[in-house]
Amino acid sequence: MGAGPGDPELLTRKGLRVLGAADCVLFDNLANAALLDLAPRAAERVYVGKKKSAHEFPQDEIARMLVERARAGKTVVRLKGGDPYLFGRGGEEAEALYQAGIDFEVVPGVSTISGLAAYAGMPLTHREHSSSVTVVTGHEPERIDWRRTGLADTLVILMGLTTFAEISRLLQAAGRSPDTPAAAVRWATRPDQEMLTGTLATLPELIVRHGMKPPATILVGEVVTLHSKLNWFERLPLFGRRVLVTRAADQNASMSRRFSALGARVMEQPVIETRAAGDEGPLRAAIGNLKTYQWLIFTSVNGVRFFMHALDQSEKDLSAIWGRICAVGPATAESLQALHLKVAVVGEEYVAESLLEALPRDMAGQRVLIPRAAVARDVLPIGLRERGAHVDVVEAYRTETPDGLPALLGHAFKSLGATDWITFTSSSTVRNTVEALGAERLQTVRTATIGPVTSATLREFGIEPAAEASVYTSDGVVDAILKVG
Repeated sequence: MGAGPGDPELLTRKGLRVLGAADCVLFDNLANAALLDLAPRAAERVYVGKKKSAHEFPQDEIARMLVERARAGKTVVRLKGGDPYLFGRGGEEAEALYQAGIDFEVVPGVSTISGLAAYAGMPLTHREHSSSVTVVTGHEPERIDWRRTGLADTLVILMGLTTFAEISRLLQAAGRSPDTPAAAVRWATRPDQEMLTGTLATLPELIVRHGMKPPATILVGEVVTLHSKLNWFERLPLFGRRVLVTRAADQNASMSRRFSALGARVMEQPVIETRAAGDEGPLRAAIGNLKTYQWLIFTSVNGVRFFMHALDQSEKDLSAIWGRICAVGPATAESLQALHLKVAVVGEEYVAESLLEALPRDMAGQRVLIPRAAVARDVLPIGLRERGAHVDVVEAYRTETPDGLPALLGHAFKSLGATDWITFTSSSTVRNTVEALGAERLQTVRTATIGPVTSATLREFGIEPAAEASVYTSDGVVDAILKVG
């Protein structure tokens, strides 16, 4: 199965379905590691390497592993970078399966050359520049007849970065002009995509001067000149920015997707985990008396989720809710409306103060239920009690620090390199990160917060946020970073 050239969203729909049914995945170095998360949690994952001069297993051993697992009755996915039948040795592995009597199917992938052409702005063919394309491997340049293959309008050289000086000499000897435009592209389609452009004569020295390392692909031909017009990918507003997302794992997907769509390189490392209440008795008791409450107030999407789970586990159903429903902001309101519940009051600014402002001034004798996190600000219950309401605050869930967070955050920073941004969507994400890394570490990276409450927590540790959302949502955080750049 082809994993595509690097961007995980270039995986085919069939590839997504097949990965989701895998018992075992044997994957290459060039297959994006994010794709492994699409396989079932219990699936075996085996790294088989295939870096240049550093193969984890020889080819015959990989074939043996495929055969053995298939004979054991497992559904096996051989995940290969790019397309398995384009210099991917997929044909050799399929032959080994055929000889062993193993049924197999081949799932094509977007090839590296197709991905590079699209994301680097260098179409392989163009009516004014190229009507022929030749793709070659650069492993052993002396074995290729460059007079026959090297004069195509567009020449694509895979795995030829370290041998390109020799390839350039042979191409010029075969009659290719030294002034022919040429480019080297590393990690095509990924946010860390790198590109060098020059000519057939100058590109070898540029590769050495800039220290470009494999994996990279070489493109030779007039289509390289179109890069300056068509390079949409590297013009994305956050291209190459390295962003660390600290939100809880069950809430970070939409933020990460938007950062990726804007060209950022995203690392997700949740610094909080949401779990059920330590003592679920008070929440169960409140659900048992739902009809006694005139108001039911939700201050987060998590509050809705855990409250509804507790309701499902009880003898009650949605008909037990008689009180008017309130939400701290539109995101919380949408999660309620998705359950076909009518929301009577919504705060405009996603904070307790805004919701309090929207509620009636006189609530004397009215009963209010607030299912929320174990630790939260008391602005709302205090304000309601001052208005005469009887308020029951019950723990619906709690946020805790993931085990081993210092090591996990250290790994995330190392994986990203020089991190450009770290995002904080609550005060607890700030405190857990500072406790794990120390405030000094955060002084070296720009921080973006979801709003003034989270910013105030950062300032407690002497850190001034570089960006603060004006709309207190994950989209607001992204928008704030876009303004800064």
